[in-house]
Amino acid sequence: MDYKAIAQQTAQEVLSYNQDTSGWKVVKISKKITVSSKASRKFLGNLYRVEGIIPESTFKLSDFLYQPGNRVAWDKALKVYNMIHRIDSDTFICHTITQSFAMGSISPRDFIDLVYIKRCEGNMNIISSKSVDFPEYPPSSNYVRGYNHPCGYVCSPLKENPAYSKLVMFVQTDMRGKLSPSIIEKAMPSNLVSFVLNAKDGIKSHKAPSGRGHHNGHSSFQKKKGLSAIK
Repeated sequence: MDYKAIAQQTAQEVLSYNQDTSGWKVVKISKKITVSSKASRKFLGNLYRVEGIIPESTFKLSDFLYQPGNRVAWDKALKVYNMIHRIDSDTFICHTITQSFAMGSISPRDFIDLVYIKRCEGNMNIISSKSVDFPEYPPSSNYVRGYNHPCGYVCSPLKENPAYSKLVMFVQTDMRGKLSPSIIEKAMPSNLVSFVLNAKDGIKSHKAPSGRGHHNGHSSFQKKKGLSAIK
């Protein structure tokens, strides 16, 4: 499997979602965070778009969002985020286990995701994610194996204040299992708002290491494989 080619294609898809301005329906606005959705072209579910402003530079925000070492410390939706295979400095595979949510009506899922960081002109960074097959981590009877169709974060400097960033997040997750679509549609917007709020809180309490963050993340991964990271 050509993981690098899949990663690059996924980043292009996330970029195309970011450029697509038609057909979005606002489903929730809370604490200056806007969640919109439209029918996914990938599966019988929704593609969600989440927009918010983060008081951090784009470079530091991008590194913060994908570093495996600190993800579960601030992302309350996850209980495991392990980097399990590194392809190169900007491309790796993660194993994620979510917490249950929607008052326990959606049980924990696990995912195997290919994560890729693409740095674009204008200091815009795309962190894309897509589920892939990885034979070393077959599905377990302990969890329903979910599937993330192309997802990702687009981080760019806020025009009015480059020390702040605009974060646009795209999510289209097939939870699988025996779930009613209405349960997912009801729970997902609030869950996505909580993610952005948790990220803001996490950044406040986290002093970002100097230098290129993913090198730090990889070195800590090599020292200890039991770390955690992205959805």
